[in-house]
Amino acid sequence: MTDVQGRTAFITGGANGIGLGIARNLARAGAKLVLVDLDVPALARAKAELQDITQVETFQLDVRDRDAYAATADAAERALGPVSLLFNNAGVAGGAPAEKLTYEMWDWYIGINLIGVINGIQTFLRRMVERGQGGHIVNTASGAGLAVTGSGVLYTTSKYGVVGLSEALHAELQSSGIGVSVLCPGPVATDIIERSAKSAPKPGAPLSEEQQRRAAERRAHMTQLLKQGTSIDAVGAMVLEAIRTNRLYIHTDRLMEEAIKARTQALLDAMPS
Repeated sequence: MTDVQGRTAFITGGANGIGLGIARNLARAGAKLVLVDLDVPALARAKAELQDITQVETFQLDVRDRDAYAATADAAERALGPVSLLFNNAGVAGGAPAEKLTYEMWDWYIGINLIGVINGIQTFLRRMVERGQGGHIVNTASGAGLAVTGSGVLYTTSKYGVVGLSEALHAELQSSGIGVSVLCPGPVATDIIERSAKSAPKPGAPLSEEQQRRAAERRAHMTQLLKQGTSIDAVGAMVLEAIRTNRLYIHTDRLMEEAIKARTQALLDAMPS
């Protein structure tokens, strides 16, 4: 169990979406906040909202940039003290048909969704262990990290990686007093699809008319699904409860239940007798 009161939390993607929902719940619970994001106007809005509740520092950061990450971590700890709550939350969605992918697309999606998580762990875990004050790490994955959902090769690959990393880290850190949780949300009311599309690299070859039609239909469907999803504040409350109870998996709904059952059964059925 980790009490967040008085601790310093470092939240990537902390100015929008799930990251902001986590920040709001932590602020009300008495944690100090370091919010990092690429979206400078959103960082300013988040700080204005939360600074009357708790101490808040904000930094613009691309989580792929390891040198900038280390410098930001040092500045954050100088300002608010040792980070013992780490939220590797920054992420992007989208993609393209597998045959249209490029190395640039792989580097961008994996760089943010998976390497960004690794960079957070590499930056802070040793500090947390050496200080011996416990703490908690939350990595944001997706339901698409537990079973294939049609979210595309790029997104699914990155999120499966986050789940596996989190499970292994949880097992290794059990005796250290540092908890690990992996957030596997279903639909959440954010604008991640629109924000991701503005920055994502383009496919290596033009999509066919049929591929363009399917992609547009999927974007429209996902955008509508997210609008009806769990609120970011409700997700933040789930994350806070998981920290307090040291729970590994955090689900926001049961939409993945049948897909997880089917994948597990397929794995078991493929084993030799």
